[in-house]
Amino acid sequence: MAAALLTPETVTLHNIPYVRDIITQRRLLEDIGATVLTPELRTHKISAAHVELFEAPYELVKTMRASVLALGPLLARFGKAKVSLPGGCAIGTRPIDLHLAGFEKFGAEVKLEAGNVVARAPSDGRLRGADIHFTKVTVTGTENLMMAATLARGSTTIHNAAREPEIVDLADLLNKMGARVNGAGTETIQIEGVESLGGAEHTIIPDRIETGTFIVAAALTCGELEIKDCRPDHLASVISKLRSVGVLIKEANPTTLEVSCPDGLKAGNVSTAPYPEFPTDMQAQYMVLMTQAQGRSEIVETVFENRFMHASELQRMGAQIQIDGRTAIVDGPTSLTGARVIASDLRASASLVLAGLIARDETLIDRVYHIDRGYEKIEAKLRAVGADIERIIAPVTAGHSSEFNLQVASSREQAEA
Repeated sequence: MAAALLTPETVTLHNIPYVRDIITQRRLLEDIGATVLTPELRTHKISAAHVELFEAPYELVKTMRASVLALGPLLARFGKAKVSLPGGCAIGTRPIDLHLAGFEKFGAEVKLEAGNVVARAPSDGRLRGADIHFTKVTVTGTENLMMAATLARGSTTIHNAAREPEIVDLADLLNKMGARVNGAGTETIQIEGVESLGGAEHTIIPDRIETGTFIVAAALTCGELEIKDCRPDHLASVISKLRSVGVLIKEANPTTLEVSCPDGLKAGNVSTAPYPEFPTDMQAQYMVLMTQAQGRSEIVETVFENRFMHASELQRMGAQIQIDGRTAIVDGPTSLTGARVIASDLRASASLVLAGLIARDETLIDRVYHIDRGYEKIEAKLRAVGADIERIIAPVTAGHSSEFNLQVASSREQAEA
């Protein structure tokens, strides 16, 4: 959606999920003058022909870190941009210094003013291609600089680039728009700048983390799930790890997985790392899985320093988890008991839903607005395959507005679906 800012022509995107972050990004585009039409479910037609404002305000950016992706396209096409420093999930320090250093390499003047990033292209209004060396792998940094480089004068090489499937998907869209991007999916991406980009039509890849979450749901509940319209090739490390701990995963075809767990789970260590290794976005779900595995598991979080906040909530449900810095030790199997818990971030929300599916009695999850940022109607999807789960509105109390919660009961008794 941010890439649509690179052209005055219409960009049509299919397979867009109805999640909170998409609504936020749409508001951002519309606030700066773009037009976003939705002629049918999951399709957005975006026209940035009449962008009038070159600023992403704090009110939107504070809720979603990906809003910073407007910076590269605005700077590349219009020569100026102002974007509030980003927010999002409270999972640790996620500075955008690598983005800003890259824009400076492109010849832009970059300043921090009152919590905003203010950037200007060189005096001729056009960025210059550059040799970019990331000191740390950054997904949004790679995306931001890749988009900016498409309209820069000359060639750009990004070293130590992120390799996620989402990077490849973005490069595919950019090339359909007339960009010259090579090497996406490898550590080195080369972009030859062009004078202008045009419209394009593109279908977004399925969400690999949503797929992984439902695989874990099937394994935990001893159920049998068929997961359609997914991309198993984007989940190689997750599938390999889950198979090693006892989850039976069959690839019925290139877009369908059949998941069950007939013989129980055994403990297995894991360490998160950038793609193609085990993703940090599956760490919380894996932790719940290991509470039901036979033996002791060691989970090491190397990507974010504050991504074990779900552990204390799982402990309240009876999980045997010890935290030591960036390492979590999980002993299982442990019988979980329903409790009132609080979701601290997007993936923590998913882990608590998974725990509620197998816990005795009822689990009430507060602050589920986090889960709506990345999962479309997760309660409806789970309920359709046998889960006892519903969304409720908490009563208004003094000083507090109403809040959506999820109420989950054990689904082990109705596992087969």
